[in-house]
Amino acid sequence: MSLRASRCLWKSFRAALCRPSAPRPPPVRAVHSSIDPSTGLSDDQKGFQKVAFSFALNEMAPHMAEWDQKEHFPVEVMRKAAQLGFGGIYVRPDVGGSGLSRVDTSIIFEALSTGCTSTTAYISIHNMCVWMIDIFGSEELRHTHCPTLCSMEKFASYCLTEPGSGSDAASLITTAKRDGDCYILNGSKAFISGGGETDLYVLMCRTGNTGPKGISCLLVEKGTPGLSFGKKEKKVGWNSQPTRAVIFEDCAVPVSNLIGKEGDGFSIAMNGLNGGRINIASCSVGAAYASILLTQDHLKVRKQFGKPLANSQICNQALQMHGGYGYLKDYAVQQFVRDTRVHQILEGTNEVMRMLISKNLLND
Repeated sequence: MSLRASRCLWKSFRAALCRPSAPRPPPVRAVHSSIDPSTGLSDDQKGFQKVAFSFALNEMAPHMAEWDQKEHFPVEVMRKAAQLGFGGIYVRPDVGGSGLSRVDTSIIFEALSTGCTSTTAYISIHNMCVWMIDIFGSEELRHTHCPTLCSMEKFASYCLTEPGSGSDAASLITTAKRDGDCYILNGSKAFISGGGETDLYVLMCRTGNTGPKGISCLLVEKGTPGLSFGKKEKKVGWNSQPTRAVIFEDCAVPVSNLIGKEGDGFSIAMNGLNGGRINIASCSVGAAYASILLTQDHLKVRKQFGKPLANSQICNQALQMHGGYGYLKDYAVQQFVRDTRVHQILEGTNEVMRMLISKNLLND
């Protein structure tokens, strides 16, 4: 259509809007909803999603309760996921990554979370670490570490939070003092997912003065003298991934393990978290979807007052709708609730997330 024709059409449309007309009856409100997670996806994205749903159903869901009860870190299952390209989903292909988009990544994590939210959340953290090395690391670091991380031959942990600095990450005090060709690390990190079990630690430490400009990012390998771990934490959820403190006592790390430049650490950490927050949100959506499906099945079977609950109520809180059964560990819905509760804290608390969103809106 030509520009002139478009203008004529627009004038006609405006004239029709202004033309007086007979009073109209009030509109009838209609509610349309869909919980089909494939709605609006491309054919390629539906393909990724189908593979992830299949893996979640066959390799994760049957073991979710056992992993939770035994606090088992399912290394071999995650390596199977890596064979499908889920070990470095948005990492560049030249170092073994799948090279997919952030949207593709969200679709995959959402689907995987229906099988085990806790395990998927760790996979998302691992992906974030590999991406940080891929984007900000030297070519030597990229080609040395990314291939074994993408295959999940090795696993990675993200080390930012400290006992005295959570949401205020810029106040961290773990130090890295330059000594010839090494940095000497002293300090500790708290609540580290995979701590003690993983092979590589993407560490934010202080190489300069106070504040964000004095923070750098180092890659620390398990087995480095001076690196040790605290006790395994007992948690409400996320039990298929271990959580420990990571402790540095005169721990010498080569200068060549610096990711980016000195002083870039805080920016690198926040860039990683920007993607990690989307990943964790996707895990939450997947858990919600699985909970809805579980609740639908329960409401169709469970009867009160001589008829199925599905005939009496609307499903808006999955565990609540299970009644007392929702509090029993025999029912998976309680595990989804436990495993997603921490999503309101890590990667930035809800309060921090609201602050970031408002700041972004006000800057537009």
